[in-house]
Amino acid sequence: MDVATVDELFARDRRDERTALVDRTGREYDAHWLCTTAWKAGNFLRHAGVREGTTVGVVGDGPLALVSFLGTTLLEGTTRFEPPSDLSSEDGFRALVAPVTVLESGTYDLPPGAQRLGYGEKPTEPAVQHFDAGLWSENPSFPPRSIDPSVAMVSDGDRLVSHETALEAARDVIDEYGLAAGDRVVVREPWPVLETVVAGVIAPLLADGVVVLADGEGVSALEDETKERAFEDGELDGSIEPPARGEYAVSSEPVPEPERIVPDSVSLDDPLF
Repeated sequence: MDVATVDELFARDRRDERTALVDRTGREYDAHWLCTTAWKAGNFLRHAGVREGTTVGVVGDGPLALVSFLGTTLLEGTTRFEPPSDLSSEDGFRALVAPVTVLESGTYDLPPGAQRLGYGEKPTEPAVQHFDAGLWSENPSFPPRSIDPSVAMVSDGDRLVSHETALEAARDVIDEYGLAAGDRVVVREPWPVLETVVAGVIAPLLADGVVVLADGEGVSALEDETKERAFEDGELDGSIEPPARGEYAVSSEPVPEPERIVPDSVSLDDPLF
């Protein structure tokens, strides 16, 4: 697909019923849900002051963490997955999206004015806004924007990667591994690794493939459940290969999927710094 910036992957004409995302329980989400929810996330994050030049921290690796990243991207903001706990001196840091239990634990120290947006259970502290409730009540549309391809999209604290660089690297992944429409790419590597975001999220979205979420440790909750049932049925002797969940997996370690995309093989030749 010929796009110059990642937001073009969420154009209105791309909302259809093809599967675009699978969570760790095996639940499938279609492209209509992913596009619409990314738009809602963008609208909600706009209220927190997210725009170009600002950063949003995202904790977790489930569907709501993913749409937080996508909503930030639509607003020309920069996402940092699993940021450090002390963010008090971070210029431009506008919001932290994390499980409510994490935000209410006092783990994170944010700069003045930064918003705490919690997903999962309803918050008990007034300083934490409920991301789920805000998301579902938001406007399910998003006006087209003209984003400069050089705008930073994601950071690991040391490097900034622009829309242009991310898409170029994603195209290289598609070409090298032969990703095609409908192919499932299992994310078995931690999200703070920038190459994981490119190979596990941007590349399958660009190829009209499917992003399949695992738990960041290589084995999903669905796979754990499968393993537990097999032990109970006496089918295992103590060793098991988790079942394949797609055609590809992004991982630094061996995987059950037929093809493995090693993050170190993803070239981000032109990070902003």
